[in-house]
Amino acid sequence: MQVSAAFLFLRLATFAPAQWIEKNSHDENSFDGHVVHRHIDFAESQTNNSAIIDLALFSTKSCKLRVIDNANGAPMSDEMRRTNCIAGINGGYFDPNFAPLGLRIIDGKVTSRLTRGRLMRGVLASDNAIHIFRVAEFSVRRKPTAAIECGPFLVDLAKPVRGLEAMRAGRRTFAATGSGDRAALGFCSDTTLADLARILAGPLGDFKIQRALNLDGGSSSAFWFRRNGENAFAIPEEKTVRDFVGVIAK
Repeated sequence: MQVSAAFLFLRLATFAPAQWIEKNSHDENSFDGHVVHRHIDFAESQTNNSAIIDLALFSTKSCKLRVIDNANGAPMSDEMRRTNCIAGINGGYFDPNFAPLGLRIIDGKVTSRLTRGRLMRGVLASDNAIHIFRVAEFSVRRKPTAAIECGPFLVDLAKPVRGLEAMRAGRRTFAATGSGDRAALGFCSDTTLADLARILAGPLGDFKIQRALNLDGGSSSAFWFRRNGENAFAIPEEKTVRDFVGVIAK
């Protein structure tokens, strides 16, 4: 019995998933002090894999989200400055004709309708607070000032969502809500969706995510953060994208 128990333990240990471990991190404040840029380096415990997370972390008491239409195909950095955003990422999916896919609400107006699809699993919405809803939970009767539909879900109830794609690595962007009044927009270097979910379900410094939603990734992925004056930390998109999600002061 002792030999069998030891053998079983070794088999379980062999197949236990590797853990993503924070190696180092640093924070910097935005020009107005409303948003924190948190840069975190991760390594996987059983492999040589690494990942970098960049977060724009803020309180929903002082900030809200704004969805920015980009029909003219301007660079993200230009649109962030034009709309007085403190930080931002690229937005949702769009079709080959550059038309947005899924729900979009801009300044309280619905500009694209809610849809159903394999990837369209959630809605990021902003009013007096910031929410991430499953599609079935969302209602326009809430009258958010900004909303965008995307997916898949990455984290729910502070746990990684199961069954996510685990083979193809790529640049990723996401939105996340935590306990209390904290929320974040984020960028991750090349990872699979499954690995990103596992990273985000762990602590990101003092930020613990309750829900996280994937936004358009790959060559669309972009991140922008205004440090001071016109100085910005930027990871530019690799192709033109249809919309952006920005953080603005209330």
